Amino acid sequence: MDDLSSPPARGAVSTFFLRLSQRYQSLLDKSTPHAKTRWILAFVNLGLFLARIITVQGWYIITYALGIYHLNLFIAFLTPKIDPGLDLDSDDHDGPELPTRSNEEFRPFIRRLPEFKFWYAITKSTTIAIVCTFFDVFNVPVFWPILVMYFITLFCITMKRQIKHMIKHRYLPFTHGKPKYNTQFDAVENV
Repeated sequence: MDDLSSPPARGAVSTFFLRLSQRYQSLLDKSTPHAKTRWILAFVNLGLFLARIITVQGWYIITYALGIYHLNLFIAFLTPKIDPGLDLDSDDHDGPELPTRSNEEFRPFIRRLPEFKFWYAITKSTTIAIVCTFFDVFNVPVFWPILVMYFITLFCITMKRQIKHMIKHRYLPFTHGKPKYNTQFDAVENV
């Protein structure tokens, strides 16, 4: 009779993929603190994609789709996790705002799409787009200047809306690091 209390044995294939995914996750975890290096590699990857598109003169639909996807990621990166315009608990009609004076409560800017996930999605999508350029089925003939005009129009409209949102709710999605105080000045002031 079979012993049902023992866990089923893993096959060689599932063990291989489990170890592969563990190594992949380990590499991602090790790359987390190296933001500049990750972004340089992401832009090199994007440069390779653009070089491939320019040299083969095709796959403009893939390029357009990749551009729209990257634009959506960028907008999610700029947007706060909790949209102040959608907060229904506020008494005023403009919605809650981020603090603008030192006596107001400090609420840090938390992104809807964190930096690491933003980088990861851009890197993964660009790599998939590069792979797609090796298959003729994705090379749909289009008049590429029209796609460029569509993308520029979409970019301008979307960024205008995002900048208006940032101005209305008074937030800046970029931080300049922790403030550094001059200890000499503080020591002289306390005397």
